[in-house]
Amino acid sequence: MRTLRFLLQKEFRQIFRDPSILRVIFIMPVFQLLILPWAADYEVKNIQLSVVDHDHSNYSRRLIGKITSSGYFKLEDYNNSYPNALYDIEKDKADLILEIPAFFEKNLVNQNESTLFMAINAINGVKANLGGAYLGSIIQDYNREIRLKWIQFPRFSPETTIEIESSNWYNPQMNYKYFMVPGILVILVTLVGSFLASLNIVKEKEIGTIEQINVTPVKKYQFILGKLIPFWILGLTILSIGLLIARLAYGIIPSGSFLTIYVFAAVYLLAVLGLGLLISTYTSTQQQAMLISFFLMMIFILLGGLYTSIDSMPVWAQWITKFNPVTYFIEVMRMVILKGSGLGDIKRHLLIVLGFAVFLNGWAVVSYRKRA
Repeated sequence: MRTLRFLLQKEFRQIFRDPSILRVIFIMPVFQLLILPWAADYEVKNIQLSVVDHDHSNYSRRLIGKITSSGYFKLEDYNNSYPNALYDIEKDKADLILEIPAFFEKNLVNQNESTLFMAINAINGVKANLGGAYLGSIIQDYNREIRLKWIQFPRFSPETTIEIESSNWYNPQMNYKYFMVPGILVILVTLVGSFLASLNIVKEKEIGTIEQINVTPVKKYQFILGKLIPFWILGLTILSIGLLIARLAYGIIPSGSFLTIYVFAAVYLLAVLGLGLLISTYTSTQQQAMLISFFLMMIFILLGGLYTSIDSMPVWAQWITKFNPVTYFIEVMRMVILKGSGLGDIKRHLLIVLGFAVFLNGWAVVSYRKRA
């Protein structure tokens, strides 16, 4: 223990002596957590709409007014020519075209039906799908409103009516920040932990101090623990700062226990730091370590379930997510913060990540070789 204590003193002095590391550890996560949740919005707004109105009736004007007042669409152009509207799509000035045919109101009133044509710019698939879904929903609401005005209800209806009301569990206001902030906090903790740990041993190699350590009687596991424990403590500190920012800036208060979050985070950081140390033992320069860490983090983030649902991924990608520790932490953070899950609910996740931690840190100890 005395040897480990001296190693920890050395590591903490190295960390707090370098102001660039302190900025990366404390300032960068704060700014990212304050900015990213506002940009990572699942809602698509300001969809550029071009309307081709051949009818110019009261019904067509009411439909256009309902679409533009929804807050999702911005009327880019209103004309009588479909080729002109298509030109706007080709020049990327419009995202959707809504063509209202001639006799739209007449056919709707006399024949009880009418048609509308919708053309969508599908270069941005997400925006196209959501924009088309929004427009289709607004048209359905408009159709329902028109038909309700035609119906003459009796004073007392003998028919039984069923009224359906829905409620959203765990996130009643459907606030996307409650869903995104826990996941973004996981990514920030992972980035700081994996990057700094992967650069740690490599930095010793580049400046030459690794040779001095190798000739000492320090055991391999003591050396790895001396590198791991400081960043494990700093990772938990960053998590605490992130939870404080989530409460002050976004009003997010976990429904579950903080103990559950910190127990899982403590085990998770062991796994992530073990991966960083493993990379550091196999690389010779900080540039190599950074590139490998960046490559792995891109896979972890994109296949972690932060931006896309894992159930919507191909089967081969779903299998990859089973070996992604970020997936489990994001899921646990959302379970605890939104659903109020306890340790019993995350037992499977905890055991899997514990297995990652034992495997990766054991591999790091075995792969580190002292040279006399």
